[in-house]
Amino acid sequence: MADVVVFGVAGETDLWIADMKAGTVNRLDAITGDLAQAAGLRKFGGAFVKDVDFAIAVSSAKEVFAGHVVG
Repeated sequence: MADVVVFGVAGETDLWIADMKAGTVNRLDAITGDLAQAAGLRKFGGAFVKDVDFAIAVSSAKEVFAGHVVG
């Protein structure tokens, strides 16, 4: 199982790294190599997904705890 997920949210330029074991989420300051190439797809509306089987963006944690998938 993966312990770290890198993600970006539509409409935002930053990428984030979530460390599930540490319970932290931080902005990535440097994006290089293959990660930079994959992230470049975002400029054209593309998405790159590997080993993530569920992800959703909502407007607040309250939406999640209420069971909403649109927010």
